[in-house]
Amino acid sequence: MNMLSNLGTEQLQEKDNHFIHPWESMKGLGSNKRTIVKRADGIYYYDTDGKRYIDGPGGMWCVNIGYGRVEMADAIRDQALAMPYCSPWSEANEPAALLAAKIAEISPGDLNNVFLTNSGSTAVDTALRFVMFFNNVLGRPEKKHIISRHSAYHGSTYLSSSAAGKERDKSFMDTDTEIFHHISDPKPYARPDGMSMEGWLEFLVKEFEDKILELGANNVAAFIGEPLLASGGVSIPPKGYHQRFHEVCRKHDVLYISDEVVTAWGRLGHWFASEDVYGIVPDIITTAKGLTSGYQPLGACLISDRLIKQISGDDVPDSYFSNGYTYSGHPVACAAALKNIEIIERDGILEHARTVGPHLQARLQGMKDIPIVGDVRGEGLLGCIECDITNGEGEGDALTLDHEIGKRIDEHCHAMGLLVRPLINMCVFSPPCIITIDQIDEMMDIMHKGVEMTMEDVRKEGIWKG
Repeated sequence: MNMLSNLGTEQLQEKDNHFIHPWESMKGLGSNKRTIVKRADGIYYYDTDGKRYIDGPGGMWCVNIGYGRVEMADAIRDQALAMPYCSPWSEANEPAALLAAKIAEISPGDLNNVFLTNSGSTAVDTALRFVMFFNNVLGRPEKKHIISRHSAYHGSTYLSSSAAGKERDKSFMDTDTEIFHHISDPKPYARPDGMSMEGWLEFLVKEFEDKILELGANNVAAFIGEPLLASGGVSIPPKGYHQRFHEVCRKHDVLYISDEVVTAWGRLGHWFASEDVYGIVPDIITTAKGLTSGYQPLGACLISDRLIKQISGDDVPDSYFSNGYTYSGHPVACAAALKNIEIIERDGILEHARTVGPHLQARLQGMKDIPIVGDVRGEGLLGCIECDITNGEGEGDALTLDHEIGKRIDEHCHAMGLLVRPLINMCVFSPPCIITIDQIDEMMDIMHKGVEMTMEDVRKEGIWKG
């Protein structure tokens, strides 16, 4: 029985103000009136007033198999009844063992060692701690510096947030600035006027290698990068970028961490994107989100045999990787992940994503005819529309205008039954991977209208003079 089933929207919104949400504005704390989601089915949310919304962001880039899967609920219930928890320190459990083996089976190359965590943030934190542990065991305590990118997002723990490069997220928050270093956001839209894509690639590769040489290769432990920068606005590097960066890492004995928290589990049409989409086998992969399609919290850090062999066996110091969580390998979460993978395989969701993804990309490209749209980009079932009303014409500071345009688009789309997740002036899409062609059209028709309405708003109010 749902204990809140008799409460109305306003009552629930009042209670919700006791919940400090992620990225909560302290200025508006206690007075928010968020949409209260009552239920979900397929690609749709339904609020407490019965209104239906297309879930454009797919939860938080995560509900890959869609909502309302009864067999997922059954798997979670059955495992909770059979055995809801055991300590990962002292015991093993069947779902965790089966899941680790399954992930090793479908992962690229020799990434056969799986550390199970609670989330993407803790998966990244684990990867970074492992890199530092790895070099300590090998007697290289100075090899600790990490190179990441501006606009990247890697999590909310101290280490993962230090690796992240979204400066606006770091306002009033402390992060490590001694061993974490950031190089350029690789999106082509950011390249200097007149620079070719080939020139942009060469600039990025040189910048990366120069940073390693500046710090000293003996001091640089790892590069961490998302295959495409999801929360950074679906920022897609130029062709050949990943292979070139991987070569630089190998040249200077720098580990390559591929943060696939968003891009794995069908989002780009494959189990993992690193090898199948971008042609590299990294040393470490971090993942979460689509691993359970959001039905349970779970993340994983995949480590290559090559690394494990260097720090295990009789010829190395006896060491303990003293990292872990109370819920590492949680049996209920692992049972959900196993069922999720089974559904993806059985229903051909990877193939479906590869089939409908090009249609989403084509519809995104169709947004370019709206004057306030500065750039559109995407891959697979990920997309971004970046708007700009600041090209020397906007009245006011750029950040305020960027926030304003995202807010307006969000409000218009919300009224028409589409949830978007504006990242300031960027609207991103990662709908459930089961989305159909007709549903993509419905989603993008609303989005197109919402952006056009916003353009008329800012034009009429004199905010934009385009």
